[in-house]
Amino acid sequence: MKLIQRRVLPWRCLCAQPARAFSTSSARRTIRPITELSDRVEPSYIQRRQTTLLSLQWPSPPRNILITKKKRTPGITESLIEYTTHLSTTYPSINIILDPESAAEIHEQVSFPVYTFAAPSHNGTPQYLPDKTDLVCTLGGDGTILRASSLFAHSAIVPPILSFAMGTIGFLGEWKFKEYKRAFREVYMSGASDAYANLDIPEKELRTSPPASPDDPLDKPLSYADIRGKSMGSNRTARVLLRNRLKVGVFGPDGIRINSSVDEDTYALNEVIVHRGSSPHLKIIDVFVGGRFLTEGVADGMIISSPTGSTAYSLSSGGSIVHPLVPSLLLTPICPRSLSFRPLVLPANTPITLRLGEKNRGREVEVSIDGKRISEGMGVGMEVRVLGEQVKNHAGEWCGGVPSIVRGTDGVDDKEEDHWVGGLNALLKFNYPFGDQDVDGGHR
Repeated sequence: MKLIQRRVLPWRCLCAQPARAFSTSSARRTIRPITELSDRVEPSYIQRRQTTLLSLQWPSPPRNILITKKKRTPGITESLIEYTTHLSTTYPSINIILDPESAAEIHEQVSFPVYTFAAPSHNGTPQYLPDKTDLVCTLGGDGTILRASSLFAHSAIVPPILSFAMGTIGFLGEWKFKEYKRAFREVYMSGASDAYANLDIPEKELRTSPPASPDDPLDKPLSYADIRGKSMGSNRTARVLLRNRLKVGVFGPDGIRINSSVDEDTYALNEVIVHRGSSPHLKIIDVFVGGRFLTEGVADGMIISSPTGSTAYSLSSGGSIVHPLVPSLLLTPICPRSLSFRPLVLPANTPITLRLGEKNRGREVEVSIDGKRISEGMGVGMEVRVLGEQVKNHAGEWCGGVPSIVRGTDGVDDKEEDHWVGGLNALLKFNYPFGDQDVDGGHR
């Protein structure tokens, strides 16, 4: 007997499927270009009385937040998801900017869109990023801060940097990650008492998800109505340590600039290094200070560092430790042949030139700017020209450097804490006793 296959009526198929409610649709997890964002909100920095630090003052709330993290660290990736979720659910109109690798890594795990930028060309910086970023947050160690600063290596203006110490040493990191709610609230609300008084309230404020912990007052979602006229006040602004950078130009023997695809200097937060690389021979480097010949240095290389970089490679090479607020340049030889070739500390406005001399036996040399190497075109006659960055304009306004937000808030305690001194003692173990001696000079 032949079986006859009957056609299934279409409405029977529809009846067999359960109805789907529109409210259960999942949120769109997308990666968007930063060109869709509004231009950055540029804060001002005011010199505080009886203190060497500056006050951070926003003319309106920051919106575009760039977050960089230590790479290939699963624990920090989880912290990044926690941090971005808190910002998105608590603060109005916050936009999260991530580097392309981090955006691809977490965008499917969050319920809000993330923004990213195109990877820059060799020795370049991301296009549009300086014009779109209000605030930078770093999750990692000192290397993460340097990488965040290098994203603005060809920009004269760097947004404020809020750093969370999650690396090995964390000498530059000011905050512990467990303090992220209070830290961001202080930065977000920092400004004059009437900074947000005339703030326009949007007709509709979008909420992506409920707060993670409703019992925590720092998790309470804010609206523009909540913050209008309720900033921290002129006496309780976030404190900023302005770190000077180096202006670096690298030129080949033919005088053509090779450190940038465009004809402009590169800004370095830590140092610029001329070193022998894989060559077994010492390098002969002519040193010019203020346009005048100083010496012919025979060494493995030379370091020119900023005060911030004085606790990095320069310190390992025998250089001095300089407070970041001292405008200066440090010239430190690496393993010099002569014991009389000692490190120098020079004024920040003194130009320094390093030139690879004709007497070099080995022709190989490398240049590193904050860890980024330049090895092409480094022949005899190449020059590295360095000058300290100008952080004040002719009107006396603070306009340069890397604004680093330090822990604590002015107006809370009368005593001003110098976190640099604390870092020397706690992290670098400055003048730490040997053997069984304790810190009071006795014996255990």
